[in-house]
Amino acid sequence: MTISGIISAIVFGAIIGALGRLVVPGRQSMPIWLTTVVGIIAAFAGTGLARMFDLKTSGFNFWEVLFQVAIAALAVFIVAALWPKSRDDY
Repeated sequence: MTISGIISAIVFGAIIGALGRLVVPGRQSMPIWLTTVVGIIAAFAGTGLARMFDLKTSGFNFWEVLFQVAIAALAVFIVAALWPKSRDDY
């Protein structure tokens, strides 16, 4: 993987993670770096799920992005529930 591929994965993962975080209601007390990691993993998982359903994965694909955001929202929900709450929340 080239350096531009790594940078684009980080940027795209941050966007997918942020969209997933917006979908989940309430306040999440997890850091932005963790949201980015969740987004990167969700982007790969959403692409894999789209390929499993034999959807086109080159160029912009609405269903692929929908899968990615849905997986990111589910992952953000789970990680936010498991992540320790900050002292400000008490």
